[in-house]
Amino acid sequence: MTIPHGPQPGERFTGHGPEWRDANLSPQDARTATAWVELKIDKRSMLTTKQHVEDVRDIMWQLERDGEIVVHRVTDAHEPMIAKTLYGWDKKVPTRRLWHHKSCGQCGNIPGYPTSLLWLMNRLDIEYIDETDQTSCTAWNYHGSGIGNIESLAAVFLRNFHQAYVAGKAQGLPDGYYFPLVHCGTSFGNYKEVRSYLLHSATLREKVRKILAKLGRLVDGKLLIPEEVVHYSEWVHMMRERIKTLQEIDCSGIRATIHPACHVYKMVPQDAIYDDTVMDGNRVAVSTGLMQTLGAQVMDYSTWYDCCGFGFRHIISEREFTRSFAIDRKIRVALDEAQADVMIGHDTGCITTLDKNQWIGKAGGKPVDLPVLADCQFAALVCGAHPYKIVQSHWHASSTETLMEKLGIDWQAKKAEFVGYLDEVKAGRPDNLYDPRRRITSGPGYIPIATRP
Repeated sequence: MTIPHGPQPGERFTGHGPEWRDANLSPQDARTATAWVELKIDKRSMLTTKQHVEDVRDIMWQLERDGEIVVHRVTDAHEPMIAKTLYGWDKKVPTRRLWHHKSCGQCGNIPGYPTSLLWLMNRLDIEYIDETDQTSCTAWNYHGSGIGNIESLAAVFLRNFHQAYVAGKAQGLPDGYYFPLVHCGTSFGNYKEVRSYLLHSATLREKVRKILAKLGRLVDGKLLIPEEVVHYSEWVHMMRERIKTLQEIDCSGIRATIHPACHVYKMVPQDAIYDDTVMDGNRVAVSTGLMQTLGAQVMDYSTWYDCCGFGFRHIISEREFTRSFAIDRKIRVALDEAQADVMIGHDTGCITTLDKNQWIGKAGGKPVDLPVLADCQFAALVCGAHPYKIVQSHWHASSTETLMEKLGIDWQAKKAEFVGYLDEVKAGRPDNLYDPRRRITSGPGYIPIATRP
């Protein structure tokens, strides 16, 4: 256990780095010092005892009545399903006509993450658009470096969600036809915080309104605010019974541990989905509910509440802290306590950290090996998706082959198929995951997608 010794003269306290020192506690004292956490974290009390908890949608509706903003609603056409959040409030989760807000980290580090999600939607005949006119949320810059500012974050948030609102125009569809679905947990948490700041601060709204006006991103001269900010894992959770109808592989012999992402359920926790049928309602429902529905054995472990170690600032300036935390506080515990076959997550940074840092254990003479996948990747895998072409397990640093063997998948044969597919790509005969016209949202070259019979 380490504790901060406090800033020394001329030293700036940063919350990480040399200002931390070893507490030199005995194993028994260390156990006592942290026991109170374990008494609390299995219950909602860690999140529900917060003061000044409010549903910002109440402010949103009032601002719309006052003529200050326009709300992008989840309509019946989006076929929403109603989820219960931490405090029992209703949250509308749209299930179709979705605008994919992709993740820079997923597309760059874990490409099988978004392709697995899109593959599932294809199988379920979900109408969506894979937007080309989208930017990064820039939250990593804000949390990791501290050089961002709230005005820029708010402007990016409103700009991207405005594009979702108008994306159907190129197809001759009305405004609001598509509703945004956020892939990244970092973007998800950031956007919810920024939405709250905007709704609370008239000064911030006015500053950002000027920026959005220059970009042509206002609606009738007003800021556009989404009724809900929805994460892909929430869509997967609400659709889990339908996803199960696609299942081809029995996963009842798989021992799965869940890593819930801080940005998904600790940031603006009142918006996170809880379900009394999932861990008695004491854990965030996403991912766990899916794995239970698919029939996997969801195993508990003592450090489930801990961060993956990524921490934004840590991964930049204290990388060895990130690596040791991910291995010793998460992966090793899941292996030792739960004898896990896989760790399942739902956020870009978490999957990257837990998967791609396992080499450090081997380098330190204490090897660990635990496959790490996103919930939608695991779902696609057991629903028959190709483990390399769609799930793209070859991008993972942990040995997903061991998991595939336990699922009865001949990964060597699948890998040979994939190598053959790559030869087809090299020869100029690529395969598309979906109609490529879904990637084009504007411009004179747009060709409308043919209406399905």
